[in-house]
Amino acid sequence: MFGLDDLVQQLVGGFLLSAPFVVTEEVWNLAAGMDWLQWSITVVMVVVIGYATLYRADRDRDVEREESIAGLPLRFVSLLFIAYFSVTLLSFVFNAPETFGATPATTLKAISIGAIFSVVGAATADSVL
Repeated sequence: MFGLDDLVQQLVGGFLLSAPFVVTEEVWNLAAGMDWLQWSITVVMVVVIGYATLYRADRDRDVEREESIAGLPLRFVSLLFIAYFSVTLLSFVFNAPETFGATPATTLKAISIGAIFSVVGAATADSVL
């Protein structure tokens, strides 16, 4: 059963692992050089890593028994939201887009890069703790 404790674990893991990447100039330079296909691949990576970590790496968790939203497990939906929310929030709290002179498109791409690390942290914290 997905509860508040699981959500908090995801939040802590998502913020903890993504924070260093939000303030790294190299991430913003990579994002500026990415095309939309590359951005799309980062989005797919976040989804695949999140799902695999929650439901393939943890054999005790059964996707069929979990609460769902529109057919998707609530835990998984929460994980994806946390992965992108944590990076987005940190980006703007640290004023990273302005600091690195990023366009809105570059900001979106940088957030997606950071979400790869955030989803790893969030899913790991949810699975381990």
